[in-house]
Amino acid sequence: MRKFTGDQLVVATHNIGKLEEIADLLSSFQIKLTSNADHDLPEPEETETTFVGNARIKAHAAARATGLPALADDSGIEVDALGGAPGVYTADWAETADGRDFEMAMTRTWQELEAIDAPYPRTARFCATLVLAWPDGHDEVFEGRMEGQVVWPMRGTQGHGYDPIFQPDGFDITCGEMDRWEKNKISHRGNAFAKLVQGCFA
Repeated sequence: MRKFTGDQLVVATHNIGKLEEIADLLSSFQIKLTSNADHDLPEPEETETTFVGNARIKAHAAARATGLPALADDSGIEVDALGGAPGVYTADWAETADGRDFEMAMTRTWQELEAIDAPYPRTARFCATLVLAWPDGHDEVFEGRMEGQVVWPMRGTQGHGYDPIFQPDGFDITCGEMDRWEKNKISHRGNAFAKLVQGCFA
């Protein structure tokens, strides 16, 4: 496994919240983090049907464009009773002409579960795949998961995406009710990051 030896890393995202989370997770290392926005990079089209495929597209595009190592993630929620949907299309379920509406997406998810009278608990998981890519085309891949269930009604205003309807195993509150930084310690992204740090930074 290739170790990260530089002092600059591009986080291949325009999402400020995601950049802040990654900065927190890598805060113990002396690395200057920049984002796609800092380099005026467009969002590449995500044409793959897997988390790892789309994360690779984003990481390699940023690494090629900047000549720096780049880190990308692709993440989403898989609901068992819906055959793993929305999965890689999690963000697509929230797309509107005016931007992403995750309240709409969460409502659709629950309505589809109700339509098939899905049994309880309505098990699901958050999945995250991290890809660390270098300008020479090499990459390392790390995957994390957080198991739980979909609940209703929406609860909490913390976090983002589907957090208000996802209750992690072992908790009686949703991710939307958790402190953001506490959630990072148990989240799918936090799980993948622990593997990334051990593999490439330790």
